[in-house]
Amino acid sequence: MKKLNNPFLEHLPLCDLHGEIEDTVPIRLNNFIDEQIILKNNEFIVMHGVGEGIVKQATHDYLKENKQVKEYYTDPSNHGITIVKLK
Repeated sequence: MKKLNNPFLEHLPLCDLHGEIEDTVPIRLNNFIDEQIILKNNEFIVMHGVGEGIVKQATHDYLKENKQVKEYYTDPSNHGITIVKLK
C-alpha cells in the first residue's frame, strides 16, 4: 500500500487509481462508492497521482456528477489525492 504522508488521513479507506485510464475511472469509482455506502463509510480517499492530470480530471468529473457525493477536494498537501465525502 502506498503511503499518504499525512497521518490525519491514514485511517480513511483508499481507492488507488494509479495505472488506470480515463475510461475505467468511473467504473472503479462507482464500485468503490457502492462499497463505502454498504460499509457506512462517509469519507474516503482517491489516490490518482499527479502525472498529466488525466486520471485526476476523470475522477473529479465523475465525482461532480455523482449524486451520492456531498463534496470533494484535492488535498492541499498532496495534489495526487482527492478527499471525498458522501451524503
